[in-house]
Amino acid sequence: MPSEPHQTVVVDGLALSREIRARLAEAVARHVQDGRRPPSLAVVLVGDDRASAAYIKGKRRACERVGMNSVEHRLEASATEADVIETVEGLNRDEAVDGILVQIPLPDGIDPNRVAEAIDPAKDVDGLHPLNAGRLLLGQPGWVACTPLGIMKILEHHRIPLEGANAVVIGRSAIVGKPISLLLQRAHATVTMCHSRTRDLAAICREADVLVAAVGVPRLVKADWIKPGAAVIDVGVSVIEGELVGDVDTDGARGIASIVTPHRRGVGPMTITMLLQNTLGAYECAGRPRPRIASS
Repeated sequence: MPSEPHQTVVVDGLALSREIRARLAEAVARHVQDGRRPPSLAVVLVGDDRASAAYIKGKRRACERVGMNSVEHRLEASATEADVIETVEGLNRDEAVDGILVQIPLPDGIDPNRVAEAIDPAKDVDGLHPLNAGRLLLGQPGWVACTPLGIMKILEHHRIPLEGANAVVIGRSAIVGKPISLLLQRAHATVTMCHSRTRDLAAICREADVLVAAVGVPRLVKADWIKPGAAVIDVGVSVIEGELVGDVDTDGARGIASIVTPHRRGVGPMTITMLLQNTLGAYECAGRPRPRIASS
């Protein structure tokens, strides 16, 4: 028999991010009132990628709105890997910088892993340094990638039960797929990580109480892939004939999923908010013995 239709909540990630940013702004204001400088985020952009430039502009505005400083370091597309690492190392030494983010993608010839390794782990607010990634794997405190943190905040806000839940993650990137899998495991979910070579992906997705799609394939997840009542998190963003679409058929998910994130005002605003949260955390940890800790 067909299941009863569900009242699907379309997640408003922008509204949730505003709530969190308001609390961050209050915390920043308290520090400033106590005579401290504001927290500072340094962003490194290499080349003239328009999407990256727009994204950095959004981060700058977000910092300003919560009272943080945002410093941009722009390098020409002709910059070498050594140039980028030199810039990063200078920011590592700068005591007025609390968080460092190197915008990706980087131009050809620059290894993003080598650049990530150059960042001081204590200032690695994007959670990509091998030390922070290793701490996450071992269940130790450390900075965690921002998009996975945002996903966990969304699930928490909507009171999605994770203990004992079947969670399926499509995508195994170091930025989203792997860290969200580990965070879901930390919350006692049973996690299946899927990818381009997974057999019978649709059948696996149909067993998911929590489904995270982060693979960048437009509308990959169809309505009949979704278990009734599942929480569906769509991380993917693609452009089809000038239209932004996600990895999930969002319209098809309505009436089936308990919650679904849209490709606009969904996970994106939460990613920037978690970057601000990590930067504040790094600022508050400054001067403490390492390893510095972060909430996740």
